[in-house]
Amino acid sequence: MRYLELCLDSVQDAIASIDAEIIVVDNASLDGSVQMVKDKFPAVKIVANKKNAGFSSANNQGVALAKGTHICILNPDTVVPSSVFESLLKITTQEQYTGAQGVRLVNGRGSYLPESKRNVPTLRVALSKMLGYGSSYYATHIPNEATGKVDVLVGAFMFMSRNIYEEVGGFDERYFMFGEDIDLSYTITKAGYSNHYIGDETILHFKGESTVRDEHYRRCFYGAMQLFYEKHFHDNVFKGFLVNTGVSLAKFKAGFYKRYLQSNLVDDQFDVKEYVLLTDNTFLRDAFAKAVTKPVKVISDMCVPKEGQELVFDAAYVAYSDIIKEIITYRGSGATYKIIPKNGTFAIGSNSSLGKGDVIEFNRD
Repeated sequence: MRYLELCLDSVQDAIASIDAEIIVVDNASLDGSVQMVKDKFPAVKIVANKKNAGFSSANNQGVALAKGTHICILNPDTVVPSSVFESLLKITTQEQYTGAQGVRLVNGRGSYLPESKRNVPTLRVALSKMLGYGSSYYATHIPNEATGKVDVLVGAFMFMSRNIYEEVGGFDERYFMFGEDIDLSYTITKAGYSNHYIGDETILHFKGESTVRDEHYRRCFYGAMQLFYEKHFHDNVFKGFLVNTGVSLAKFKAGFYKRYLQSNLVDDQFDVKEYVLLTDNTFLRDAFAKAVTKPVKVISDMCVPKEGQELVFDAAYVAYSDIIKEIITYRGSGATYKIIPKNGTFAIGSNSSLGKGDVIEFNRD
């Protein structure tokens, strides 16, 4: 719920100067998300499913309600800059940008996420990926901050015309959790359109917040790969045999690797020694300071963070575009980051690649 609130706050800023609507499809969550949207974002259309319909079905529901000429599929654990939608709308007027567009994704500490741009998972590429080998799964031929034609985009952010989405049939609802973005991207290219990666637009994706990486996760992922090949390469029996064999080997290796991680991997959680709050709101400063045990320093301008510091951005004071830029600029500094949405009563971020994220709750009263 907290990530959704932060996401919606950033999206509202990003559509302030364009004619747009926000549609949230809730897959039977139990955390109060539906009521939060109704209370804090009354202009947002909310669809409350009684059961978890899956990623594909939920997005198809949302697009069916959309009235605009363009759509953006967006994960709730993302933060977008104010420029992103205007920029992509301008780009799509150019003749070569016919399919879907994706942007550069970085995690909560500013590190680039390679799934932002990928190649079609051919048999060799897919088996290598499932077995944990090979960089050919990712579109490394395009620099991370460049723009170029790409086969596969990530479902956390996909921008395209509504007509194209409807022409190709949207997401295949046989995919419940994984593989649907690969399938849709590939289906768009098979229809004669070109997908593009736009590397000069960047969003935050708190990778791991949408899904817990457990045994169910792995079963869905491998099942999605099987479905992809059965759908698009069903006429090749030998390939089907190789895919099924590769999936079985990958499952075995994943179980072994999980046991190895549990016994050997050290969490990269940072030890926060000082909070640096970027705000001009003295009431917010006092409220936040009461919620934490480490020292809190308040600043009014951007700074170079130090190891052990956690920068906390007040989104009512610092624009989301500037927040994202700051996090990227000082990635690897040893600092961590959190964001307080406008009028929010929490600071949220992701300090560890192994955990589900970090939230500091406080009382503004």
